[in-house]
Amino acid sequence: MTDEKVAAVEVASENSTKNVKKKVSSKKESTEKKEAPKKEKKYVNPFNEADPLQSKLVNCIMKGGKKSIARRILSDTFDEMNRRGDADPLATFTKALQKATPTMEVRPRRVGGSIYQIPLEVSPKRQGSLPIRWILQGARSKKGQPMYKRLAAELTDCSTEQGFAFNKREDVHKMAQANKAFAHLARY
Repeated sequence: MTDEKVAAVEVASENSTKNVKKKVSSKKESTEKKEAPKKEKKYVNPFNEADPLQSKLVNCIMKGGKKSIARRILSDTFDEMNRRGDADPLATFTKALQKATPTMEVRPRRVGGSIYQIPLEVSPKRQGSLPIRWILQGARSKKGQPMYKRLAAELTDCSTEQGFAFNKREDVHKMAQANKAFAHLARY
């Protein structure tokens, strides 16, 4: 009987040593599998009142002198663009303004009793104000959502060459192209 007890104890000790070895090896494997955790960049709202483009947009959004509301709308717009998957809302904002900026437009000019639509280059000051005006017009024309969501949608659309502001720019360029026969009247 004692031999059987000894044999049973030896078998039990062998099984426990195998389990311990498995546990030790599994710990080694688990430490090997662990990699350094990836540090995700924390989103920081790029709204900055000192930026002239953002300041201009805030002033154009503002109605009734409520500048704090206009600032909040632009700040929430950048947050909404980030929530929609845009990694850099500020880059999308500047890209949208560049895509909506016209280079040529038509201006009516009276020559010899007739009024002609004459294509002219857009002045730099006007190139800064037209895209902002068109983006806000496109955002205000959409209904059923808060302003910051509509503005985020319009900026995103404009940066991908869609939306109201980009289409308005294309229409202005088409008009200038169609009336290029009257370009020689620009000197009068």
